[in-house]
Amino acid sequence: MKLSDEVRSTHGLDGAVVLDIRGGQMFRLNRVGSRILELLGSGLTEFQIADQVSSEFGADRATVVRDLEEFLTRLRSHHLIELQQTEPHAAA
Repeated sequence: MKLSDEVRSTHGLDGAVVLDIRGGQMFRLNRVGSRILELLGSGLTEFQIADQVSSEFGADRATVVRDLEEFLTRLRSHHLIELQQTEPHAAA
């Protein structure tokens, strides 16, 4: 997954503000949501993000996985993230 090309965000100590420039909507994220967005932007997988968030925030990994799935579902429903297109492999 990756951030939509139509999304801009700014991150601070208290979290992030995310702007959907196509839809004109603004969203506010807490520190954990902000960190997840940063990790998505760096290209980590959901599995890697769950590990990182669990480690950084001292949260139970099972809880992080469940909350991450819910958070990503909400981001998708607002068109803030999208699936990355994989490039087809060249035929040998």
